[in-house]
Amino acid sequence: MKIKDFFLSQEIFEIKETDIKGIYKTSPTPPDLEKYYESEKYISHHQDANSLKEKIYKFAQSFNLNYKRNILAKITFQNAKVLDYGCGAGEFLKYIENDVQTFGFEPSKDARKFAELKTIKTKFVDNIETIENESLDVITLWHVFEHIENQKEILDIFYSKLKKDGSLIIAVPNCSSYDAKYYKEYWAAYDVPRHIFHFSKNGMTQLMNNNFWKLEKIKPLLLDSYYISILSEKYKKNPLFWLKGGLIGAISNFKASKTGEFSSLIYIIQKK
Repeated sequence: MKIKDFFLSQEIFEIKETDIKGIYKTSPTPPDLEKYYESEKYISHHQDANSLKEKIYKFAQSFNLNYKRNILAKITFQNAKVLDYGCGAGEFLKYIENDVQTFGFEPSKDARKFAELKTIKTKFVDNIETIENESLDVITLWHVFEHIENQKEILDIFYSKLKKDGSLIIAVPNCSSYDAKYYKEYWAAYDVPRHIFHFSKNGMTQLMNNNFWKLEKIKPLLLDSYYISILSEKYKKNPLFWLKGGLIGAISNFKASKTGEFSSLIYIIQKK
């Protein structure tokens, strides 16, 4: 399938299935990928604003942060060591740093500045290799894994840094969801070329069930279908994008309540 970068460059890319059925890769992967992130929109929601749009975003963000913290609370304990890999502007770290010991890694200098200003107790690392082996209880990646090209290498590093029976939490868009199938090449969560990989639920299940990892549970991110569908309608230049996108998002969640194929999924994975 050929996909346009609607967000920034307007360039055309292609997604091709990898050797794991249900996992796809963007082709070609630009050698200068950093320039495709050069937009204020990637951190715009972390600045103060009084608009209705910003208030709605903040409400949804608060709901998601609490939802994520509750997931974390069920698999960890007080003073557990948690690394948020690709922590962005630090909203999740700020939300949990009074509950657990928090570490953050963020390659974007601008986003990391926001994160350092927002947090008090979190320790930020420039290179996760400097973290002691078998010292972390949980590593989280909230819509980060799809941006990583060297996934096998990074999974090996995560494995070495987690304690025995430690947990890896990965949230990624689900390209087998109803909204993905409905919007096809307009589906905003393809987000090429920034999203290097694209995962179906079956593909991710295959990837994370092996001799090193055990997939324990899959949870939905319920609000993602609305956000992604609204953005997809904008890409289609629909003047009623809020209305149509909200409707498709609701339909997607309704169908997923029976199939499990939500727009975005959280995979809770245990180290063997």
